[in-house]
Amino acid sequence: MIRDAYLFIVPVLALAALCVWFGLSAAAVPLLLLAAFVSYFFRNPAREIPAGEDLIVSPADGKVVKVASLPEGQSISIFLNIFDVHVNRAPIRGELERVEYRRGRFKAAYDEQASRVNEQNVLTIRGRRIRVVVKQIAGLIARRVVCWKRPGHFLERGELFGLIRFGSRVDVILPNEVKLLVKVGDRVKGGSSVIGEVT
Repeated sequence: MIRDAYLFIVPVLALAALCVWFGLSAAAVPLLLLAAFVSYFFRNPAREIPAGEDLIVSPADGKVVKVASLPEGQSISIFLNIFDVHVNRAPIRGELERVEYRRGRFKAAYDEQASRVNEQNVLTIRGRRIRVVVKQIAGLIARRVVCWKRPGHFLERGELFGLIRFGSRVDVILPNEVKLLVKVGDRVKGGSSVIGEVT
């Protein structure tokens, strides 16, 4: 469980304790269930990062909902439902060149327009051979995109860099020389699923 969870869990547990203190044990039960769900939501399972310097791993858990060609490269969109792991991981080893926060709307994360109009963090990572752009995109329920790293930080492939709270979307923009290894409908896991390879 990541430390951001305590911002939510501690108040809920404190309220549950007050309910028990004042003899309202029945009211404490849903609060304890809520605390358990928050703990589950903020989980951070161990992941085995695949070897191979030219491999690109998924930055998030979820379902691939779109693969598209863009003027700047190839885009893979991953939708995270509320039950997916919501921490985000670096798809390649490299320097975090830029983090840009963009204000926006809160359309459903699976909406076609979400990549363009929703609130998001846009991270640019420069690796040995390629640059990769990762977008943490807020959704209808997710109202908070969090990046723990700052420009200049060197990221290892699979290293945690942030999270999105409560249902969201992550887009990855890769250069055209990358061979994509996923398709729409595939389920991927952050840090362990290979989504592309530099050719």
